[in-house]
Amino acid sequence: MKSLLSKLMWFLALFLSHYMIAMVAYNYCTLEWGGKYDGFSAPPETAFLYAIPFMIAILVCCVAAKVLERKKDD
Repeated sequence: MKSLLSKLMWFLALFLSHYMIAMVAYNYCTLEWGGKYDGFSAPPETAFLYAIPFMIAILVCCVAAKVLERKKDD
């Protein structure tokens, strides 16, 4: 069971990393287009702030997977 949970945590970390990339890229493009044509005041680089919660969640998933793998070996 712990092996399954460990694999699930690794999968979740991988899924979150790919979702983070898609979300940041989409928001960057939206802010860049909006700045040029729609009058947005925020620079496109603010889209990278969306990556912070994802990075924290990915780190938590990786640590949890390592802990679960270590408990499986015991």
